[in-house]
Amino acid sequence: MNYSQDDEKFPLTRFESMLKTNDILFFDSSEFENIIHHYLENGKIALSKRAIKLGLEQHPSSINLRLFQVEILVIENKFSEADDVLDMLHDLEPNNEEIFIQKANVLSKQDKHEEAINTLLIAIDISSTPNEDADLYALVGMEYLFLDQFENAIIYFKKCLDSDISDYSALHNIVYCYDFLNKNEEAITYLNNFLDRNPYCEVAWHQLGRQYFTIKDYSKANAAFDFAIISDDTFVSAYIEKGKILEKLKQYDEAIENYKITLALDEPTSFALLRIGYCYDKLEQDDLAIQFFKKTIDEDALLDKGWIAITKFYMKRLNYQKALHYINKAVNIDGENVLYWKLFATINKRLNFLEEAEIGYKRTLDLGNYELETWLDRGDILTALGEYEAAIYNLIQATEFYPENAEIEYRLGGLYFTTLKSEEGRFHLKNAVRLNKDYSFIISELFPSLNDRPMIRAIISDSKNTSN
Repeated sequence: MNYSQDDEKFPLTRFESMLKTNDILFFDSSEFENIIHHYLENGKIALSKRAIKLGLEQHPSSINLRLFQVEILVIENKFSEADDVLDMLHDLEPNNEEIFIQKANVLSKQDKHEEAINTLLIAIDISSTPNEDADLYALVGMEYLFLDQFENAIIYFKKCLDSDISDYSALHNIVYCYDFLNKNEEAITYLNNFLDRNPYCEVAWHQLGRQYFTIKDYSKANAAFDFAIISDDTFVSAYIEKGKILEKLKQYDEAIENYKITLALDEPTSFALLRIGYCYDKLEQDDLAIQFFKKTIDEDALLDKGWIAITKFYMKRLNYQKALHYINKAVNIDGENVLYWKLFATINKRLNFLEEAEIGYKRTLDLGNYELETWLDRGDILTALGEYEAAIYNLIQATEFYPENAEIEYRLGGLYFTTLKSEEGRFHLKNAVRLNKDYSFIISELFPSLNDRPMIRAIISDSKNTSN
């Protein structure tokens, strides 16, 4: 309960005054219930427990106060004690549906979801208000979600909506289940039927648009989002989704218009700013594109997509100095982002800053990016820097992820010959040609000083002749 009026606040004020003075004042049971509910809503568990204790001292037969006691026991994971209280209450009032609801809650917290469902079904059977069972149906649906029984969950969330057509949480859960089951057509059918009964439900139109988007029916998706906006012209998410559709249709000016509406309706979001930047980029309006990319990172400096967008914007225009400026800023903000380090390495490589590029590739690998290209690029840079042993170690590590890879083997062969380890060089080079003779150009490109060595020419030539 929200104590917004003075008369509603009075019991709470009296109770807190009593706690300070240690006086014992009388409250009726409903006043205790309101006080406890207020404390629970505000997360004041200790005060809730104090109120329950005093309430039960004054009203020991109150079922509702005992049910609050069960709530506290569940919060404290004291399930056995909660069960004992519920068993006692069931003996007193065997047809009290709230007792079964709390019993189901105790079971659910212990991952006994099947038993929780059976208990909730009993609560539904004995419910004195069959037309107001939406909450109970929703609870059953959630238990089925815990069990990953999505078909059964759909049944009960539908029952929930049948009881309360305005329960949009249940609507979202139905669509979630259909999404998980990859039943987009069934979701579309259900949503259309729902809209026949509730044609101005902006949430349903929005969900329908998302389903059409998933199956790439962009025309119907666009229409659905239009109806969502007609139903509620302040529905920010509908404008966002409509903007995404218009981007897919390459209608970038219209997409920008929709994204800008969201900026006027609500606080600017980094997502909308970023999408506007992308649209201007597609329209080759560079000044506006960079303006919105900058607004994106100003709005949310932790959004990696913003930093990546502005960095790639400059890379695309071969302005690597500017790109390096922004990726350096990004790395300083989040040094654990592997995407940043990959771009950092690539840009430094293109600027021929090989030491910095090597640092970037190493950091990329340290953060778990084990793409073949990363291993090869780092190895090639170490080779160019004359760090042959480090290059060999790097490529040996790569073979753990990419065994029997010709590109790695050619490089290892060249490196071992360069470091005068002919036996190892011969082994890897023969292996490389066996795997794929077409990559033999790697030797001439990365190790030009080895081109005239008769042994190397013989290995490559013999292997080619053998294959012929």
